[in-house]
Amino acid sequence: MNFSELFKLSGLLGRFSPDGKCLASCVQHRLVVRDASSLQILHLYSCMDQIQYIEWSSDSQFILCAMYKRGIVQVWSLEQPQWHCNIDEGSAGLVASCWSPDGRHILNTTEFHLRITVWSLCTKSVSYIKYPKACQQGVAFTKDGRYMAVAERRDCKDFISIFVCRNWQLLRHFDTETQDLFGIEWAPNGCVLAAWDTCLEYKVLLYSLDGRLLSSYRAYEWPLGIKSIAWSPSSQFLAIGSFDEKVRILNHVTWKKITELEHPAVITSKKTIVYKEVEKSPTLGTERLSFPPTRALASSLFSTQSKYDICQVPVSLHYIKPVADKANPKVGVGMLAFSADNCFLATKNDNIPNAVWIWDIRKLKLAVVLEQLYTIQCFQWDPCQPRLAVCTGSSRVYLWSPAGCVVVKVPGEGDFQIVSLSWHSSGDSMLLLSKDHFCVCYLEREEV
Repeated sequence: MNFSELFKLSGLLGRFSPDGKCLASCVQHRLVVRDASSLQILHLYSCMDQIQYIEWSSDSQFILCAMYKRGIVQVWSLEQPQWHCNIDEGSAGLVASCWSPDGRHILNTTEFHLRITVWSLCTKSVSYIKYPKACQQGVAFTKDGRYMAVAERRDCKDFISIFVCRNWQLLRHFDTETQDLFGIEWAPNGCVLAAWDTCLEYKVLLYSLDGRLLSSYRAYEWPLGIKSIAWSPSSQFLAIGSFDEKVRILNHVTWKKITELEHPAVITSKKTIVYKEVEKSPTLGTERLSFPPTRALASSLFSTQSKYDICQVPVSLHYIKPVADKANPKVGVGMLAFSADNCFLATKNDNIPNAVWIWDIRKLKLAVVLEQLYTIQCFQWDPCQPRLAVCTGSSRVYLWSPAGCVVVKVPGEGDFQIVSLSWHSSGDSMLLLSKDHFCVCYLEREEV
């Protein structure tokens, strides 16, 4: 495993291109495009103001830079570096911007969610979608890029509109049985659209492409409800994380619950492997000590090493009792992710903040728990194999696969606190992001 040097970064804005050839990063108002393997700078662009969001087009030919404070989007071309496009929303303002799946249209959401404006880079035409709803996930595209679903709010009622992305024509428009629609997400096969209600109302609705209600699911009525949702890559399972610290998995045939995954504070099953991160100070022999100490010796004296121990059950995990009288209580399953091969599901229960739970979907059993020293900031599966990367805001990255666990410290001086990470599409490298810097971690195929 090798690491690049550290590079400057602003706003956690670092992205691999979809084709895996380039890496884009931002430093204030500058956009830097590098070669993903050599990290040599290919292009350097200057925007009108500090960049707050970037996104690659699906064919990796264009990069969108959004400056929400100014209500401006700038688009840059990799094939023709001298070409660029400015989109100014004017007094309408700007709160969100994204590419359409064809990489030739940009969707801008204006302030107060008054409308979504669809700008064409090819014909310079403009289309408008009215009444978009201000919610966590209000726009969703099918994986094949043919259809777009938009959550809408009209006359104090929730609706969903489905558009054909080829010509932006309305295909279906229907109301939903929700009190306050919170999000929508297509199954990877594009056949089913999941819509879920606000956390005050536990309800998941599943619609077909033509707007028919296939099924609705409600686990309970009065307590806080749904916190997170994830489709399996095969579209066979829908995992629902709830405020009651459980994950419920629905099947794609009857849309009924097939199992309920609990997150207890004490692990008692002997079939579950618990990896606990432990920290130790390095031991140095007196023959190695010198005065004044060398730079390498000084850094090793004050650094701590970390490794995993396998614990004997029962194991008590670090549990935080939620504060009931504050908004957004840290309780319930807030993070969910299926592995690319559908075999594993990783979860995080927010009131056991230092643990990652890895479930074997083939057996519907808890396989592994990783207990870290610090709060889990982010985890993500390798897109090519069952390998999970975890970061905790420290200078270490953690990797789990069915073969075992490793802890790897990012070398270098200074404190590089990793708060986010993302895999390269090949699974051979990772982008590690801190608040002000980033580096690339290169892995061998057989590692872990």
